[in-house]
Amino acid sequence: MWFLILGVVLLVLKIAEFGPFADLGWVWVLAPFGLAVTWWAFSDSSGLTQRRAMEKMAARQRERRERDMKALGLDVRRETRVRVMRDSATRRSAPPPPPPPPEAPPPRRDPRL
Repeated sequence: MWFLILGVVLLVLKIAEFGPFADLGWVWVLAPFGLAVTWWAFSDSSGLTQRRAMEKMAARQRERRERDMKALGLDVRRETRVRVMRDSATRRSAPPPPPPPPEAPPPRRDPRL
């Protein structure tokens, strides 16, 4: 996309004969268009375009699901729920803490005193 934008800008500057771009050769003006075609061919053949499209679709599905869950009044923060459930299960399965030691009985007073 950047190659295409650069090519359009160079083309406009060349046609308008603006400053040093008036003397610029046509090869340099049209080169970004060739680079754009080369990049698109590479990205299509390597699967980059398809991978980006799939990531975009997955993000849209995720956002739509979260929006619908909120509309239904359901909690969408699954990680928080999982953490709370895991902590409560850990507390339930842990052995109970030992009872506190019994207090010593108060000292007895001698009734003769």
